[in-house]
Amino acid sequence: MPLHERIIPYLETAGLYHLARLNSQWFWVDEPLLSAFIERWRPETHTFHMLFGECTVTLEDVAYQLGLPIDGEPVSGCLSEFENFMENGRPAWVWFRELFGELPPQNKVKQMTVCYTWFHERFRVLPADATDDIVRIYARAYIMMLLSSQLFADKNANRVHLRWLPYVASLDDLGRYSWGSAVLAWLYRCLCRGTNRNVVNLAGPLQLLQSWIFWRFPCLRPSDFNRFGFPLASRWAEYLPRNDAVDQRVVAARLCLDRLRVHDIVWEPYSSPDVLAVVHPEILLDEHRRLWTAVTSLIYFVAIEWHQVDRVMPQFGGVQHLPHLALNIDWLHAKDGRGGDRWFPSYYREWHEHWQDRHATVLPVDRVADPGPSSEYLDWWCRVAHRFLSPEVAFQDPRPIVLTEEARTRTTDREWRWLADHLEEEQVVGDHGGDVDHRVPRRRARRHGQRDGGGRARGRGPSGEYHSGQHAVGEDIGGVATGMDQGTFEVGGSSQMFQSGDTQAFADFTTAAVGMDIDDPVSQSEPQMDEVHSQFAEHQPHVQDVQPALLVDLNEPAASPSDPWFALGGTPASAFSVVPPQASVPQVDQRPRRVRRAPLCGTGGHLIGQLDDDDSDTIEDSD
Repeated sequence: MPLHERIIPYLETAGLYHLARLNSQWFWVDEPLLSAFIERWRPETHTFHMLFGECTVTLEDVAYQLGLPIDGEPVSGCLSEFENFMENGRPAWVWFRELFGELPPQNKVKQMTVCYTWFHERFRVLPADATDDIVRIYARAYIMMLLSSQLFADKNANRVHLRWLPYVASLDDLGRYSWGSAVLAWLYRCLCRGTNRNVVNLAGPLQLLQSWIFWRFPCLRPSDFNRFGFPLASRWAEYLPRNDAVDQRVVAARLCLDRLRVHDIVWEPYSSPDVLAVVHPEILLDEHRRLWTAVTSLIYFVAIEWHQVDRVMPQFGGVQHLPHLALNIDWLHAKDGRGGDRWFPSYYREWHEHWQDRHATVLPVDRVADPGPSSEYLDWWCRVAHRFLSPEVAFQDPRPIVLTEEARTRTTDREWRWLADHLEEEQVVGDHGGDVDHRVPRRRARRHGQRDGGGRARGRGPSGEYHSGQHAVGEDIGGVATGMDQGTFEVGGSSQMFQSGDTQAFADFTTAAVGMDIDDPVSQSEPQMDEVHSQFAEHQPHVQDVQPALLVDLNEPAASPSDPWFALGGTPASAFSVVPPQASVPQVDQRPRRVRRAPLCGTGGHLIGQLDDDDSDTIEDSD
């Protein structure tokens, strides 16, 4: 809806004018990038769990990114039955007619909501000769649309709720509410809901989350967006992300987050002179600024969340020490306002009192020249956190195996078994001297691996007993006690490759080459090779600076107790309540043996008798 100049004074009084300036552009969000961040969101702490610690969106970010006021009364009340809970309240539709002069058509109404289209068609263009009363009606419609679409959008994404009637009834009093804390509460609630594996859609102020990511992580931001104004989220208004290869881009984004180190995040992006030159002075008023470090409740009607900035002190220029235990508010996450109406200031009185005492909970910050986590914190974090979400193959160097385009496009289990046998045979040939040629012939049919006198495949022991070079949680990785300032996995120069290579290209390779669940590299201890099978080790090709074979049998669907592949919104086990399980190495006699298939005869006769065996070559989707 276009912003008319006669409506601007009402928006300035309400503290929503800066947000309205963002309404002139349509924000597109990078869904794979947000999905990767949602996987790292923890509802217990309201923070993103990264390799180097925790970070989150705070009230400071809301002020800079959206230009919303922080201090004020909570955005609360009731969702309906205003005549029973409010002074001067009226039945919803009676009040609606008084405020807007008419009722929407019945086909535009659903319970307590009205379609966007009716507001857009009815109040889009303000008449040139409109009286002051007409201007106020159009201002109410604009504000209701602005709040419902930009800040507090739900999954419907096309309806305006009547909860805003008590607010727009008195336009002069809109400025006394804390819109910043309300929008942050709604963002937290949407992210907490997104951690449910069954949730596939995300609502809320996603432009705030995406802008926060781009400002905090320069390696993830798009290029050629150097000019910006206020609010700072306007910097990405014209950003148009790709919409192809979504699955591969999620894997690529997850891998990027798994390889971030402590110096890859900008702890104080708003301290630069360029930012201070465009920030509106009212955002930096002491009454708003002092609440940025308040550990208090965030309220948006029935959504009650907790502002736990004590866990992200580096974002305010301090040093992060060991945090206190997180506040358990799980029962609040189950409240959605359904099943009857309530007056929330009374029903959630305790949490409203926390917000009333917000000034007493402001944390002092000892600013330092180099903010970040302390060594004590990093040592604790490496021991308790589930830091990696990508499978083990993502941290290995793929250069020793050169595959043709035909091999890259094979996706079925049957074809990958053929490829595994072929590579196995090439490895056996390499044991007799000379370089190993890993190229796959185009017209070569599937062949049997060479066997020794005992009937076993020569040159290959049980894959579950290879030394895979894995690390358990809390171990020193790369020879550094904290494991933060060095590469996550130092394997044969792969760090140099990932720093200079194309992450998307590697993600496409790992997505095509894996195709199955792979055990989490940080949730298992290093398996040791038994003496009985040590004889097979001498047959393996010794290649310098290359990580050994995976702890995965390419001929059977991998069983992963920690399930490292997550759907949209999936998260690992809590870093504070559950230590990643230590998976035991399967015994030799327990492993299922591979059934060798006869080679293709070239005449089509090999298809007879195998038509009913298709299921054995397909990995069923566990979902």
